[in-house]
Amino acid sequence: MTGGPVLVVGGTGMLGSQVVSELLKRGKPVRALVRPGSDASRLEAAGVEIARGDMLDAWSLLRAMEGAHAVITSAAGYTRHRKGDTPKTDTVGNTNLVEAASRTGVRRFVLTSILTCDQTPQVPHFWHKKLTEDRLEALGVPFVALRPGAFLDQVTRFGGDPFSKGRLRWMGSPQVPLTFVLTSDLAGYLAEAVDLPDLDGRRIDIGWDRPVGMQDVADIAGRLTGKALTVRSVPAGVVRAAGTLLGPVSPMVKDLSAMISWFQTGRYVADTTLQRQFFGEPPTAELAIRRFVTGLGQKVRP
Repeated sequence: MTGGPVLVVGGTGMLGSQVVSELLKRGKPVRALVRPGSDASRLEAAGVEIARGDMLDAWSLLRAMEGAHAVITSAAGYTRHRKGDTPKTDTVGNTNLVEAASRTGVRRFVLTSILTCDQTPQVPHFWHKKLTEDRLEALGVPFVALRPGAFLDQVTRFGGDPFSKGRLRWMGSPQVPLTFVLTSDLAGYLAEAVDLPDLDGRRIDIGWDRPVGMQDVADIAGRLTGKALTVRSVPAGVVRAAGTLLGPVSPMVKDLSAMISWFQTGRYVADTTLQRQFFGEPPTAELAIRRFVTGLGQKVRP
């Protein structure tokens, strides 16, 4: 794919900004969809073309995709990390994005989906990704969906640097294994997926060499740094009760509760067969955790 830019949707976010960097490293021209009023100065300084628009404004998406050869989206409204994020991003916004891709004829649509989204209609923000995959397929848009596990470098940072406090926070049992990823690794895979052959229509799980529990993460990090790291967890029953009690007035709490309950089943686990085929061997849990720890400025043992 040459001659046109890659449109990045969500380029000012934690994942999207790293996707932009990975594309630029590969010599790709990049265009980023940025909401009116949002600061795009860092992207502009890096040489990124800015397209002002919003996923809830269908016409702005058509303008942003004009001449683009590919689209990568990491946008998510569920987390509400950025001003203007809304759950409608995951429903109306993604529908608008897919329909714009269909109308403009982009040659590849790279979707940041979610691991096991096709198994979890009870978890709204998971299921919305599955519906977006289905919509891409129904409209005949050439797409690949990468389905990563939980972002270790994001979920462990709630409440600050875990190493400065000597503890990790978690919800549910820290013994139950599940699939984790690092944001930087996924960004690389998303950028690479723009040009890889034989990806159209693929739904690819992304993870490490094996699932691990949060207690395993603490133990591995402790061995690397020589510092004891405890896990402070909220029992799954408490999370479920909060979802039942607050769900009617806070859909986000209900969604979160359903997600944690799914984690507790032990079925949030990647099948990395296709990841190996297209992107090479997944990182080991030890290597990924080492990179996470050193990224926080911690010294590790050889």
